[in-house]
Parts: sequence; C-alpha cells; structure tokens
Amino acid sequence: MKNGIRQREHLSVNLVEKKVNTLDENETVSNTFEVLKFFFPHLRNVGRIYPDVIIGKEKTGVSFALGISSVKRENHSYLKRALTSLISRMTPSEVKDTVVIVSIADVRMNNKENRSPCSQPAVSNYPPSLNTEDYLKSVVDMITKKFKRQLNSGSLEVISIPAFFYPDMSHAKQSTEDSQKLERWRIKQVLDFCFLMLYAQPKAMYYLQLQDDIIAKKMYFTKISDFIHNITSNDWFYVEFSILGFIGKLFKSEDLTDFVRFFLMFYKDKPIDLLLEDFFRVKMCNPGETLEKCAERNKQIRVKYKPSLFQYVDIQSSFPVTEQYYKIYCFYFRKYEANGHNKETLETQITGHLSEIIVMKIYSYINRRKQ
Repeated sequence: MKNGIRQREHLSVNLVEKKVNTLDENETVSNTFEVLKFFFPHLRNVGRIYPDVIIGKEKTGVSFALGISSVKRENHSYLKRALTSLISRMTPSEVKDTVVIVSIADVRMNNKENRSPCSQPAVSNYPPSLNTEDYLKSVVDMITKKFKRQLNSGSLEVISIPAFFYPDMSHAKQSTEDSQKLERWRIKQVLDFCFLMLYAQPKAMYYLQLQDDIIAKKMYFTKISDFIHNITSNDWFYVEFSILGFIGKLFKSEDLTDFVRFFLMFYKDKPIDLLLEDFFRVKMCNPGETLEKCAERNKQIRVKYKPSLFQYVDIQSSFPVTEQYYKIYCFYFRKYEANGHNKETLETQITGHLSEIIVMKIYSYINRRKQ
C-alpha cells in the first residue's frame, strides 16, 4: 500500500514520501527519537526510528507546528472538518508561518511487515475488519484532493507511526476485558502524542496539540499568535487555549523533550492530561502545597487563555466501547461552555456505570477554573 502511495501518478505536487530505514546517501537523520530507546528496550536494536510514511515537504523554520493525532473510528471521520476549520481560519501569512502535521496512529499491530524483528507485538483495540492500510490510503486520498495547495506549500504533512514503536501492552492491570481495552487505549494515546511531539519538535518555535475531532473558533490562530507575543515573561510552562484535557495546549518546542520524558516515565499510569497536571506539580509546586494554591501562585507560568478556542464536534469516541460515556462527557462539557465559563463550579450528577477515568476527566474539565 505504501508503495502505492509513493507511485501515485496523479499526484502532481512535488512531495517528500519516505519509508522507515530508507535514507538518501547524504541525508542526516535527526536524533529526536533516540530518547525513546531509553524507555523502550525493544527499540534499542532499531537503527532508525522515524515515521513509516511522510507525505509533505518536511517544512522547518516556522513559528508554529500544529499536531493532529488521528485514528479511525467505527462509523465516523472528522479529520476533513477539523483540517478545514484549522486552515480556513488562518490568514495566508499565518499559513506560511505554520506547519500542520497529521499523524496517523491507527496501526494494525499484528502486521509483521510493520514490526521490527526485535520488537514486541502491541495490542490493537480495533477489530480485524478495520484495515489500517485502507484508512491511511483514505486519509492520503482526501488530503491530496482537498488540501493540495497546503501540501504543495509545505504547510501540511501526513505521517504514520510505525507499528514497531509500540511496546507490548498485552498485560493490562485491569480485571475486566472492557477495562483492559480502555487501559490499552489510554496507554496508546499517550504514546501517540509523544511520537508526534518528538517529530514536530525541530520544525517550529511553538507546538500546539490538537486532535482530529475538534473545530477551531473564528480567528483562533490570530488570537493565539497575538496572545503569545504579548506575554511579558518567557518563563511560562505551557499555555492553555482550551480546557479539553490535553487539547489546545501550547508548548515551547525546546521544552518538548522534557515533557515527553516525563510522560514516558508514567505512560502506563494515567491519561496524558493528568500526567501534564502531575508534571506541573513536580516542577512548580512546593512540598505540601495544594495544587490550587500552587496554580494561583504560578499564574504567569501556567497561562490560561479564556474562552476556549477549540471544541469537540463528535460523539463517536476513538475508543468504541466508551461512546455512551463520551456522550455524557460532551453533555456536561457543553453545559459548562453554555454557562460562559463564568461559574466557579457547575453542579452535576453523574449517573450510570462510568469508568473511573471518564469520571475523573469530567470533573477535571468542569472544575478546571478552580485551580
């Protein structure tokens, strides 16, 4: 399939399309991904860690890199809407100073061709009927048709994460089958974000984390750029442009390796948005200090922009089993947004059989203003 993408005759733009372990004679490989070998022994015998497929011009030297992690959902695809929202709401000069990276993290873990001989098999949460190669091809077809100009200018890239990158996730700690699947899905999500962050790091001064199921508000990029340039101190930790967990968080690219190292130390333990909270506490809070007091004291370090510039558009979670939970989360989050973020708390009653992770996320989002 990848060779099929590489040999598309009707693709007229001059794109860079590469495969793992395929280097030009004089090409220098970035060591950005070498940090992964410290955390994953199965990667230590891999000569080169790099995306399986890269479609684009590998643009660098811009101010902003926008990372979009994308996986195939059961019945819906929101990627085209997300890209249209993000790109159409930039000015031409903003597009020129930006690279949008779509990372296809939908890997078929039992595909031996995509695994390094020294790697352990990871676990897929998708049924065999969902063909990963078909999904990657559908994304490439959609983007090359709908966003050809952005590909041609280098402002849009598509990468796919190699299956051999993932460690063995078959030994989940949870007892029930559904909870094990949820845990593996959560673990894989952390790893997907980390790989994308490492790829984006050399490209831009700032990195903005997004997903394929969001839409941006009008003039979002102008507001982000103006806000960043008007921050008086350069000592900020990260900037929140959305209260949606890990979405809408802006980092300085020079700090991304530190974030990734922390996430990889604890990727089995918590969702990535809670790991971000933990990293803030470790770096900025005094021993015995509550998170609320610490956040208040560090308002200039952990900067929050209000109101949110991004919102979810779907009710089809990337984890199929949790769709009903996801609907409940969306309901409460939209209630919170409908109140204009003005109330310090939003009284809710969450009923039904919700996983601990989903409950934790709901309360984290709804009560974020308290911190």
